[in-house]
Amino acid sequence: MQTIKPGILLINTGTPDSPEVPDVRRYLRQFLSDYRVIDMYPVARWLLLNLVILPTRPKESSHAYKKIWTDRGSPLIFHSEDFRDGLRAKLPDSLVEIGMAYGNPSIPDSVDSLLKQGATRIILVPMFPQYASATVGGVLEVSYKTISQKMNVPTVTTVSPFYNHPAFLDAWASITKPKLDDFAPDHVLFSYHGLPERHIKNCDPTSAHCLQKGDCCEHYLDANPDCYKAQCFATTKGLVERLGLEEGDYTLAFQSKLGRDPWITPATDATVEALAQKGVKKLAVLSPAFVADCIETIEELGMQAKDSFLDNGGEELNLLSSLNGEGEWVEAFANILQENL
Repeated sequence: MQTIKPGILLINTGTPDSPEVPDVRRYLRQFLSDYRVIDMYPVARWLLLNLVILPTRPKESSHAYKKIWTDRGSPLIFHSEDFRDGLRAKLPDSLVEIGMAYGNPSIPDSVDSLLKQGATRIILVPMFPQYASATVGGVLEVSYKTISQKMNVPTVTTVSPFYNHPAFLDAWASITKPKLDDFAPDHVLFSYHGLPERHIKNCDPTSAHCLQKGDCCEHYLDANPDCYKAQCFATTKGLVERLGLEEGDYTLAFQSKLGRDPWITPATDATVEALAQKGVKKLAVLSPAFVADCIETIEELGMQAKDSFLDNGGEELNLLSSLNGEGEWVEAFANILQENL
């Protein structure tokens, strides 16, 4: 009798098929057309995308992607593949695939692959530690729509954000601590992907907590467990404890601002400049918002932020790599998945 294996689908936003302008434009059009990413009225979003963003942004982004592209292709893809392969070895009684909401391998293709292999149950795993509507919400919506259209709809389980899961925090600390000790920085910067302030407020069903006080995200997680910024603070707190950092040794900031609307602060670019100007000479940077290195870490932090740091008087900026396909991370996440199998 054939053993029925659960299907595990590791889902992410995605990446262009190549760093060339046409592929980047195609990816950006799909990604930025998502109402969860640019939450505007459809007509306004179409005008912004087609008249403002797409005429110039693909060329700029293509240049950035070319700086990080390797013989293996996109770092996000090959790190995800390495992680997938590690989980396949660690969980031989499960089927494991990766799927991208925008780009390839697509979520529909990966769902089809799992079903063809005999999966009657699919475990959806958004590869984002913290919840945001634009990331976790977006990839889950694509996944739910895809699965719901099948003639035989499989049972679906969703893995919750793991921003404060001990296995996640322990793996980050274990992998990062030796690098941190070896570099011996003057200061550590925790950089998370930023969001418009309205995204944070819209995830507060009470409208009574989010961004109502300057330090609300440090204290009100129990009142609004889906607050992205509060989850970033919780992740940082867990890592700071495990890395043995003291108050004043580190700063938390938010990167990747797009557009003119107010975004959550402090901003990473301004923080990097300020730290250098205050006399920090050796800055270690890590981004626990990303479990695989990608354009936001390699190019934005490892290149742009480094140049800014040096231009403002700093001497060394060391981007500490993400979890990627590290064995300790595979082991830790296999344990997280076991809770859902």
